[in-house]
Parts: sequence; C-alpha cells; structure tokens
Amino acid sequence: MKTPRTVLVTGGSRGLGAGIVQSFLDSGDRVASCSRSSTPQVKEWETDYPDRFLFVEADIADREQSTAFVKQVIKTWGSVDVLVNNAGVARDGILALFTDEDSDTVIDLNLKATIHLSRQVVRNMLAHGGGRIVNISSITGLTGYRGLTVYGATKAAIDGFTRALAREVGSRKITVNSIASGYLRTEMSHGLDDGQLNQIVRRTPAGRLGEPDDIARTIQFLVDERNDWITGQVIVVDGGLTC
Repeated sequence: MKTPRTVLVTGGSRGLGAGIVQSFLDSGDRVASCSRSSTPQVKEWETDYPDRFLFVEADIADREQSTAFVKQVIKTWGSVDVLVNNAGVARDGILALFTDEDSDTVIDLNLKATIHLSRQVVRNMLAHGGGRIVNISSITGLTGYRGLTVYGATKAAIDGFTRALAREVGSRKITVNSIASGYLRTEMSHGLDDGQLNQIVRRTPAGRLGEPDDIARTIQFLVDERNDWITGQVIVVDGGLTC
C-alpha cells in the first residue's frame, strides 16, 4: 500500500484547485489547502476526510498568513512532501487602462506569494530529504494574449522561477516543474461569452475546453516518486491550442 504523502495545495477551495485537492484525497494522501474563504466543497471534505484534510482560511498574498499556514501544516503532519502552487487571480484589460491596484493584486498573489510560500516549504523539504513542487502556470506566459499583459507576465515569471529553483534544489532530491494550462471549464473562463468559448474550442485540436482532471492527472504524473528525472520543465497542457 502506498505511503500517504503530505500535500499542500494553495487555492484549493474551488475550480482547478478543488480538482487537484480531490485527486490527492482520492490517492489516499493527506491534503492541506487554503483560500480566503471556505466553500461547501471544503465543508464536505472536512466531514469526509477529518484525518486527511486540513483547510485554513488565509490570504497567501499576506506573508504573515502564508507563513502561519505552512507552519500549521508542518505542526500537524511534520513535513510537506508535495507543494502545488495553484492560487492565482486574473485581471483583464489593456495595459494603457490598467490600474496600479489591479496590477499589484495580480503580481502579489500570482508571483510574490508563490515565491514566498515556496521558500517556506523548500526549507522543510531540504530538512527532510526531498520533495516535489508543481507550479500552475498558463499558456498566456508562453504566448501573448491581448488584455492579459500583467497576468501573462506573472505566469512567464513563474516559469522562469521554476527553472531556476529546479537548478538550486535538484541535487537535494527536490523536483520543480510548471504546468502551462490552457483554457479550462472553471470559473476562470466564466468571464468569456459563448462566442469566445466556441472560438477557443474551434482553435483547439482536441476540440474541447480542458477540465480540472486534465491538469490533476498531469500533476499526479509529475509528483510520482519514480519521476525523479523530470525537473525544471514547463509542461503544456492545453489540448494542442499552442502547437
């Protein structure tokens, strides 16, 4: 029987994050997650998996809350074996009209919070002999999209962060990879009208939007203990949209 791992997933209360959390719970792992507010799904997990699921209401863009969250996970289960940096926010709009407030919001959560929380977890992984880190990026970091300049910049930065961190910690049995996700059928795509969604589907060779399970399965592959020679990579999971 597989030994349960301790998995930390940021932004796991809904959408893609919820799909990732469910995937690890289904695998028999212990899962800790956080977001700024709870959801009915979180309440269900707390009832169904009282010994294997931990949820903390926290804004990881706040460094004190982020640090406290990681400390609570380590206090509860001793270490973190897998980190999935999923939490993120999008603000669309052409750069000439983009506000400083929206820019700060996107950069603080998508990039700065990811770096800060990863630093806390890496220290624990170094002390415990290894681990797996997966950063959720986006195809907007690989290909320019009108109206997503700041969001795309943060995702491109995450890919660069992934490659550099992989070099830093590779000799210590820690792998670091990034998943550049395409358009998913989650609340992140709800701002698009039917015409825009249909256009995306027509341009996608796979002929559909992605589902959280498409990303969760890729994560499970990357964090498998046998895949210790895959690191520093940006894995594109987009149904072929950018091919």
